Amino acid sequence: MKKLPKTWLTVWAFLVLLAIWHFLDVRNGTRTYGDQWLMVWYGILILAIVLGTAAAYGVFFNQGGKVKKPLEQIYPVVGFFLGMLYLFVLPPLSAPDEISHYIGSYRISNYMLGKQAVNSFGDVLIRGSDWFLEDIYGNYEYEEGEDHIWKGVGDIQEDKPWMILGHTVNEETYRLIHDVGLKGKATPQEERFLEQGIERVEKETAASRYQAVATTPFAYVPQALGISLARVFHLGPLWLAYLGRLCNLVFFVAMTTLSMRRLPFGKEVLFGVALLPMTLHLSASYSYDVMILGCFFYFTAVCLDLAYKKEQVSTKDVVVLMVLMAVAGPCKMIYGVLIGLCLLIPVKKFGGWSRWGCAALAVAGAWILAMIVINSTVLVNLVGQEEPVVAWAGEAGYSVSFLLQNPRKLLQVLYNTVLWATETYHLTMIGTYLGSLDPMLDVPYLPVMLFTFCLIGLALKKPKEELIVTGGRRAWIFTVCAGCVAAAFLSMLIAWTPVSSPVISGVQGRYFLPFLPVFLMACKNNGLILTKDINRSILYLMFCTNGYILFRLFSIISMRG
Repeated sequence: MKKLPKTWLTVWAFLVLLAIWHFLDVRNGTRTYGDQWLMVWYGILILAIVLGTAAAYGVFFNQGGKVKKPLEQIYPVVGFFLGMLYLFVLPPLSAPDEISHYIGSYRISNYMLGKQAVNSFGDVLIRGSDWFLEDIYGNYEYEEGEDHIWKGVGDIQEDKPWMILGHTVNEETYRLIHDVGLKGKATPQEERFLEQGIERVEKETAASRYQAVATTPFAYVPQALGISLARVFHLGPLWLAYLGRLCNLVFFVAMTTLSMRRLPFGKEVLFGVALLPMTLHLSASYSYDVMILGCFFYFTAVCLDLAYKKEQVSTKDVVVLMVLMAVAGPCKMIYGVLIGLCLLIPVKKFGGWSRWGCAALAVAGAWILAMIVINSTVLVNLVGQEEPVVAWAGEAGYSVSFLLQNPRKLLQVLYNTVLWATETYHLTMIGTYLGSLDPMLDVPYLPVMLFTFCLIGLALKKPKEELIVTGGRRAWIFTVCAGCVAAAFLSMLIAWTPVSSPVISGVQGRYFLPFLPVFLMACKNNGLILTKDINRSILYLMFCTNGYILFRLFSIISMRG
């Protein structure tokens, strides 16, 4: 085995010191709340990260081997390992809008199992035992309707209302997972139903209080598969929640691996984006961002492969592009702009203009048809409202007609947004605030900048590396990415921003992740060149930094009451 470099020995020593430092925080949380098992959980986390860091070093740098493994073979192991740790530290329903995505997944699970999906009011039907996930205190009163479906009818204690599991991630969240999921303690719902003479609450059908996101059902197939497995094997609510997340993680890792294999270049850039804290957190959640990221990573890979490597475009390639656009496009309309990446492919590879035109119509038509089927109501509301009202603010909003008549106002809001909110977009794209943008579950500024510099390093040209994306194609990629940003701004300006706001509301940094890899690939140039190829060192440093972030997050949650 090769001698370990002093630099990495220093990194490991520093990581262990940070683990010990945050161990003191976990110990304080244990003393405050009296849950000694927190120390055991943290010990398991330390052991996993330390052993994982040692194993990853051997995988990245191939200690004891002759040929280094390609990145597309390393990523599945690394991506799944870190995703599992984020899944462990950040509990179910804690990601942005995860409760709505969970309910959407549950509805698809009902269809998979051949059960009634919704009641007459459109509420998604769940097992009675799974009510625990959206009412952890059991503080809601339940009654059975004439249709034998249970529903919530009001708070029992107004000073302690219903709350979903991951609404506020704190020490009590971990305690619930420990007591209910591991020790098998009865949930408040089970105790309540037992008082009414019902022994198997999981067999009862209940109506969820939360609405599913109105989007394509394909966005929730992986999560729904996990939920269905839990229901078939009669697993409890927490196991159901984790199994749905796990299946989504497996899907993300699989799609990102396929994308890395298909990419003709820039594999290290995609690898780096997949190691960002925000990406890892989303990958291990119920969010449909997993479908968006996975599909558009692969869409980008196919377009670049056809543009720069493959000699001829086949019918299969066109069908793949159609399916990806039809599946992921309706989730967030703004990414329809990424169809523009298809224009990187030379016409001659299609066999002439007629075949190029047919392929273009097929891909664009698949996206448009999916949009009409899934999002027609949303589109009509966005375009047709003359006097819109922003519900969350209770104020008047912007309409398309108003913006067309007042272009100066549009430019002013865009200008203010770019000046004032760019920092927030950058930080939240990397993952400054995890959970449901919880300021307490933060990634400090120094690690955020370290991840940023790592991405820049991965995007720089290395010695003897051929510059592939140049000239007009580079400019076109930048134009497509800018179009996605503009579409995000415009959509949230119309749908989420009150007229009184000087900046656009609702835009988050994670919206830029689907096109971040191709943007970084296009940034490579002859002006800035690294004198040494250190891609693997950069990726391994990102791996180690995630270890520190996980230590810190666990300690914060352990102390948070």
